[in-house]
Amino acid sequence: MKISVRVRGEWFHIPCKDGNEKVQWLGEQALKRYLRHEGKPLQSGKKEVISDVRKTRGGAILDPLDLIKEVLDDNDFVSVVLESDWPNPVMASAEIKYVPEQEPKTFVHPQEHITIDGCSLSTDDLLQLGRGRYKIKISQESQQKVLDARSLVEKILQENKVVYGITTGFGKFARTVIEPEKLKLLQENLIRSHCAGVGHPLSPEKVRMLLALRINVLAKGYSGIKLKTLLQLVDAFNASCLPWVPEQGTVGASGDLAPLAHLALGMMGEGKMWSTETGWGEAKYVLEAHNLTPISLDAKEGLALINGTQLITSLGAEAVERASIIGRQADVVAALTLEVLKGTSRAFDSDVQNIRPHKGQALVARRLRALLHSTTYRSQIAGNHRFCNRVQDAYTLRCCPQVHGIVHDTIDFVRTVISIEMNSATDNPIVFADRNEIISAGNFHGEYPAKVLDYLAIAVHELASMSERRIERLVNPALSELPAFLTNDGGLNSGFMMAHCTAASLVSENKVLCHPASVDSLSTSAGTEDHVSMGGFAARKAIQVVRNVERVIAIELLAACQAIEFLRPLKTTDPLEKVYEAVRSVAKDWDKDRVMYLDIDAVTKLLKEDKIWFAVKNYIDDYNSLQHLDIPVFSPTAYVFRGSTSKDKAPFSHAVPTPSVPALPAKPQPPSPAASPLPAKRSRRNRDGDVQPGGQNNSSAGR
Repeated sequence: MKISVRVRGEWFHIPCKDGNEKVQWLGEQALKRYLRHEGKPLQSGKKEVISDVRKTRGGAILDPLDLIKEVLDDNDFVSVVLESDWPNPVMASAEIKYVPEQEPKTFVHPQEHITIDGCSLSTDDLLQLGRGRYKIKISQESQQKVLDARSLVEKILQENKVVYGITTGFGKFARTVIEPEKLKLLQENLIRSHCAGVGHPLSPEKVRMLLALRINVLAKGYSGIKLKTLLQLVDAFNASCLPWVPEQGTVGASGDLAPLAHLALGMMGEGKMWSTETGWGEAKYVLEAHNLTPISLDAKEGLALINGTQLITSLGAEAVERASIIGRQADVVAALTLEVLKGTSRAFDSDVQNIRPHKGQALVARRLRALLHSTTYRSQIAGNHRFCNRVQDAYTLRCCPQVHGIVHDTIDFVRTVISIEMNSATDNPIVFADRNEIISAGNFHGEYPAKVLDYLAIAVHELASMSERRIERLVNPALSELPAFLTNDGGLNSGFMMAHCTAASLVSENKVLCHPASVDSLSTSAGTEDHVSMGGFAARKAIQVVRNVERVIAIELLAACQAIEFLRPLKTTDPLEKVYEAVRSVAKDWDKDRVMYLDIDAVTKLLKEDKIWFAVKNYIDDYNSLQHLDIPVFSPTAYVFRGSTSKDKAPFSHAVPTPSVPALPAKPQPPSPAASPLPAKRSRRNRDGDVQPGGQNNSSAGR
């Protein structure tokens, strides 16, 4: 019997023979090994004494007189707590309630810096800062602006002027003048009293984004904060010292007061804080471990740290960037699904888009044309059904440019608003050093980011709504002409049956989350804040909607790749084959039932990392660089009257010669004109000079 024992972060493997020794003996053996390992048998001149022996998972205290075999299993894990252990970032005290689970340290401190000036931060910049890709430094121009604004605040203090938030209370107490000797306490009390947030803490990545964005806003030089305080925030960010910030509690009116107060509290050395080196601990010890000192607030500084829309906006930046990443990949996945369902690209003709010239619609159609069958990228799958008599595809295939297009346009719109908000002064009161004036206004109100993030959730949800219907077409043999639920030995195997249910559940959940938060308002602060944005929840649910969309698209991608298995040995286009290869690098084909969630998680990770997009991006770029955009896509249902336009000089034509294609197995013979009233063979060369295949496997006519 062997037990793994941890003493102050060091693990020791203790052989216990048959487990008839007592728990006390186990602790003593571990302590001996620890002291030999450290080479320091004494600490603070005292002999080390064991306080407790606890199970690592859950922290249950073990009775030292119990036999090991009666309370522990072979290869179990325990931790020894010593009486000389003092409060540190990992264990709050020797009398701990439980021992936290450990995880590998994968974070590597960056070497590159982003220069912050308060004016030029992008949503992608903020996302990369959140992921720990860069450190921060403040531009010299911004440092001077901060100094100038602080000088005006100091002048007001010297002249004993009454200015909101500087020499008065806050909100309903705006008319209460505070004595000069209590101004420091006023700011500290503001932070402590506003730390009223609840719920789960933001992840380290999200707190990095929140802190980085607050630094960016302060760097604009309109808040009146001391330069020293701002640089202390930068040092904490660069050391990845991140306060505990609960996600709930903001109404998005005077900004995100509660979460920003929690952010400031950690910087004051109070509350909880996390770093990559220490894990969770008391803020003062985490700062001390990184040779940092807590900030000391002077007049106006507490208010400068908590007024603003940085929680809404930082979460919004993540939501819009993730929406953009999954949005362009949803186009790719839709193309693959259309391919395996034997659809046609005729609806993506450039002239069709030109007579309804929405930017996003044209963009999606251009991508679909680049990915599907053409003279540039040939598809054996498309060639194999070129003589079918299907008329048109279902809406979730045919209308991708129209539905996906507005999603892309919405993402662009939301990114513009969020980018402006990120680089705006949202403090109150605002310090105009160049005018020698301080103005109390309403830039802290979160209505702008709240409204557009509600809009974003509604828009990006449609990607999953379309995707789930395409999954239904893939798994339903009546619509796909493929095996039911994309599996052999149906009945023995269930295949993608439950994966489709998961997609349906996520789409249904999104329908509830798409109810806008920003249409609600509850008066707060005794009527002073009589209209609020509720932007915090708008931002949080927007991220949840995007997260659900990512998973639905992952399920569709898995299903479409599985459908290809039943069409082999035929191949699709070069770019779509690259998509298939990327998926198969993390999820093998579904030859028999196995645990499904592992594949869904693996493919979701591919999508979050944008790997499906980068698998096809060069192909799309090359295709569009070679094409003449005014050549329409072939439509098998269209009669072409030659000579009726400047482009068409010949008389009426039913067909054009078909270019040669690779030999394909079991190629169907074209029906004779007399046998079928459908004009399936009438054709016109598409933009690539090739004849497109016919419609999708189902004959849903639509209107």
